[in-house]
Amino acid sequence: MEKSGTIKAYAAILDHEKLDYQLTVIAEITVSKGKLLEMEEAISKLPNTCAVYDVTGLTDAVVIAKFHSRGELSKFTKSLLAMPFVDRTNTHVVLTTVKEDFRLL
Repeated sequence: MEKSGTIKAYAAILDHEKLDYQLTVIAEITVSKGKLLEMEEAISKLPNTCAVYDVTGLTDAVVIAKFHSRGELSKFTKSLLAMPFVDRTNTHVVLTTVKEDFRLL
């Protein structure tokens, strides 16, 4: 599976709360002028970003990110809104994580 590229890497599974990440957010992003890929690439490089997805529906992309504080979240949100092709964000703060595991097997 390594040779075929099915296994991309090996990684430790971290307890984010023990690392003092107090906030997990899910941010919906609406993009203008057909610049979705450029915007997603820029967001993927921001600190705290865990995942970036193209999605169907009323928004264009979904971002999952983790933060130590509200101040970090505020800075992140303002940096999203400052991007030239981001029209709007809708940020959801996770209250309780019931399951967070991206392993399929």
